[in-house]
Amino acid sequence: MSSGETQVRWSRMSLEELQSFWSDEIEPALERAGVDLEERPSYQQVADAGYSGIAYALREHHEMTLTDFLATVGYEESDSSGAYQWGIDDETTVDELESYLETLERRRQLATSTVRTKQSRLATYARIYREVHGQADLVDRVADAADESDEIRRSLVVFDELNYELGTDASKLRYLSDVSQFYEHLGRRAKAAFNPVEHIDEEYNWSREEPDNAALTGRQVSRLYDAAESQSEELVVLALCAWGLRRNEVAALHTSQLVLEGDDPHIAFGDERKNGPGTVALIYGVPDLGERIDRLGDDDPGWSGYLFPSSRSSSGHITGETVQARFQRLAEKADVHVRGEVPTSKMGRRFWYTTYNQAIKNLRENLDVIAAEQGSSDSSVVLKNYLSEEERRQYRREFMREQLAEIFES
Repeated sequence: MSSGETQVRWSRMSLEELQSFWSDEIEPALERAGVDLEERPSYQQVADAGYSGIAYALREHHEMTLTDFLATVGYEESDSSGAYQWGIDDETTVDELESYLETLERRRQLATSTVRTKQSRLATYARIYREVHGQADLVDRVADAADESDEIRRSLVVFDELNYELGTDASKLRYLSDVSQFYEHLGRRAKAAFNPVEHIDEEYNWSREEPDNAALTGRQVSRLYDAAESQSEELVVLALCAWGLRRNEVAALHTSQLVLEGDDPHIAFGDERKNGPGTVALIYGVPDLGERIDRLGDDDPGWSGYLFPSSRSSSGHITGETVQARFQRLAEKADVHVRGEVPTSKMGRRFWYTTYNQAIKNLRENLDVIAAEQGSSDSSVVLKNYLSEEERRQYRREFMREQLAEIFES
């Protein structure tokens, strides 16, 4: 093992940094070791050169195999017919996988990096399926409902392998989600009679908890907002980061939900909102929202009232996945990353929570002076005993508005 390997902090590198490190450091080392770089290097050759750590980093932090990674830096399989990308020889499965990814990119408009990640996970599943079952005929084996029991068993064998290979429950659940969504895609096109992995998570003790939820910083939100080139893009950032909405709530926003006049502008959701109040206060960005409504009404006299309309959707509005895709494209344009990854829309919602908590902290610090004058060391006494509920709400919103203005207007 090379002494250089212990000095490489693999886990801290983004995928782009690993690609640069490959070109700048690993390839020259392989060349010095006599490896023919006209062909794809093997894991053993990489390990012998002192860089075996890259395989672990790719698997644990980027959910890629070394082979997947090498394809991103220019190394193809000896068979360049196109099947090399998947590592399987079932043409029907390859065609359907590529059709599915095209749908994600063209119709759902997911970011290219997101589609590539999903491609890598699906390819890994298909390759393991081929290894343990002889052939990756994923499509043919779900065409007949009579085969459901056998195919569930075969899928379980594949996930037994993934359960052993992958390091974290979150990683295993992401693989399961992507594979399941592929089968759902087949079902919508009447090419699958069932989804063999629909309930597989119930077979394992995988935890969905996220104890360390990453959030965007104020500086990153400022960069996202600055990178927005249209009113629609600006509104996506405001809805996620300044109002704390979920992506599906953003996608389906309708003028009938909006109360913009008076002292309490808000969005009304009614009883259907998941785990939250039925109304969301519009503390910041009301003028932007009003301008968006005016523009949509001026541009289309028959406008349906949805803030993000879609003529191709039966619902009349875009999907939550489209909100996610637009947010991630904006993040790529603004060069905003969280822990080396393109942030998700959920991180905008988490930003709202962290910002609101900071606003409450600032409010309490300001009330400390009043508390001291009242002979109390606890500002919560002032909040509870000397301010009405309406005053408490007003102060909270004022401090939150200041926090948001500092970020969006910087």
